[in-house]
Amino acid sequence: MKKSGASQGQPAAELISKRIAELGDWRGETLSRMRKLIKEADPGVVEEWKWMGTPVWSHDGIICTGESYKKVVKLTFAKGATLKDPARLFNSSLEGNVRRAIDIHEGEEVDESAFKALVCQAVALNSSGKSKPSKKAKS
Repeated sequence: MKKSGASQGQPAAELISKRIAELGDWRGETLSRMRKLIKEADPGVVEEWKWMGTPVWSHDGIICTGESYKKVVKLTFAKGATLKDPARLFNSSLEGNVRRAIDIHEGEEVDESAFKALVCQAVALNSSGKSKPSKKAKS
């Protein structure tokens, strides 16, 4: 697995592991579990560390970010509005036209197979090249 988005000389994977350990509670356990599911769904995933300390998982573009707050672990899918979500995992950022998020509260479980299916869909969408080209690509 490739690793990118290093900060201050540390690989992104190490920074993500450090964040999980620093949380030291249900949020770290949840983020660790979701990270494992992302890697199982897409063994070619690239871990990145962006925006002043946000874990990001990418494959031909961003799949999702993993943020931790006081009462929630939030997994935001960059192109979530385009993904089919029959299990209705998305429960946050539903009003937007692009992103969708899954907020996980303490004690909540996420349907693992449905989550992996979302990750696989996001990878397929990124790899299809159907996303809008960046400004750099246009010039």
